[in-house]
Formats: sequence, structure tokens, C-alpha cells
Amino acid sequence: MPTDTLNILFVGDVVGSPGRKILAALLPSLRERHDIHAVIANVENSAAGYGLTYPLFAEYEKMGVNMMTSGNHIWDRKEIHSFIDREDRLLRPVNYPRPCPGRGVGRILVEGMELVVINLMGRVFMRPLDCPFRAIDQALGKLAADPRPRVVLVDFHGEATSEKMAMGQYLDGRVGAVVGTHTHVQTADDRILEGGTAYITDAGMTGPQDSVIGMEPRPAIERFLTSRNMRLKPASRRLRLKGALIRFDRRSGDARSIERVDEGPRSETS
Repeated sequence: MPTDTLNILFVGDVVGSPGRKILAALLPSLRERHDIHAVIANVENSAAGYGLTYPLFAEYEKMGVNMMTSGNHIWDRKEIHSFIDREDRLLRPVNYPRPCPGRGVGRILVEGMELVVINLMGRVFMRPLDCPFRAIDQALGKLAADPRPRVVLVDFHGEATSEKMAMGQYLDGRVGAVVGTHTHVQTADDRILEGGTAYITDAGMTGPQDSVIGMEPRPAIERFLTSRNMRLKPASRRLRLKGALIRFDRRSGDARSIERVDEGPRSETS
């Protein structure tokens, strides 16, 4: 692998214990095969599909996940309030209104270069948060005071593809990568935009693929058929890890390439 790139693996929304299982199983081989220097994962669906607990946070750290992002499900477990303020590698969307616990920007040193991860959430078909476009301007404005080269990756957690694409174009040339999350369906538009920013509308879901966005199909179908609020739980069949592998120039922080990741167990025959 080229030695002049910083290789970042972004893991799409990890759903429940099945998602954690396949991530733990495949991450070591992915690191070795692709010379991965840092791993970012969206973890808001970790606790049976809803939220995150501290033991699960510690489990991701043990796996070697360097930064964890989230979205609208980050507050589903009340215990999140007991640790989100003290864990600087766990992010919630930066455009949650003040005052709000936690942080939306994370910074770590990777191979001698600063990696900045910014978590954003959309507003189309979502909760009415502060404007994500103005919020990212403010976040980038704070970084501008220090002009040294860095890699900046944005996790934009949103429902509407149009809003995600608009954010990608808005940030083109201003950040290294914009990766969409939330819909749990991987899109086939991974590319480098005209201004040099790596982009994909949705990184996809890590977990059971024979499901309805990670959940058992039957209760989900019943919801649509009867309009009843059926209890959902993660499915367990055909586990896959989905995400994006992004290579950045070590000197400038600019994106060199982006490619989709879609892997299952070696024993898989489908």
C-alpha cells in the first residue's frame, strides 16, 4: 500500500449485537489488508438498535475504534448523560441546540497528523435542530485559526439524499470527506467531488442485511400493515460490515480516493 497516504475506515451505522459481532470479527483483517490507520464508526444503534451504553462504548474502544459518531438515537439510553461529557472520542451532532451535553467535534493524532471528525445531523424529515450548514461553518471557522494540514471528516446523519448531497457540495474543497449516515442503505455514489472532497451519500449499515434497516422484518411489516407501534428488535441473518475506505494525502490532508466497503464472513456463500 502507498506509504504517503493516511487510510481511514468509516464504518456505517452499527446495529445491535449482530453489528458489533461482525465488526469485531472483520476489523483485524480489514486493518491488515488496507493498512488502516484509524477507524471511525457510527454507534447510535448499538444497544439493541437504540442508543449506546457505557459497556458498549468500552467494547468499541477495545476493538480499536478511534472515534465514534452518532445521530438522533444518541439520547435513547438515559445513561448516556453519565458519560458523554467526559468521553472526547464519542460525538453527538454539533448542531444540537445549546445547552446540550457532549461535543460535536473530535480531534485525535493519527500517524503524526491531526484527524478532525465533525458530527452533523440533517433537518429534512428529522428533528428541527439548529441549521447544519451554519453549524459546520462555525466549526470550520474555529479550525481556521490553526492553518496546519489536517484531515477533516464530516459524518452527516440525515434522512434526505438531497440534503446530504447539498452538504457535500457546500463543503467541497473545504473538508477532506463528507460521509452520510442514518438510512442504513449503502449508496453507490462514492466519488471525489470537483473541489477534491471525498463523498458518499450513505455509508450503509453494519449488521443483519436480511432485515428492515437492521430490524426483524415481521414486526416492521406489521407496523406498515396496521399502523401499530410494534416493538422492534435487531435481526440476525446475513451479517455484513459496510462503510467507506478513504485515503488522504499525508502532507495536505486532501482526499486521494474513496471506495465502498461491503464485507461479510469468509464462510458466506451468498
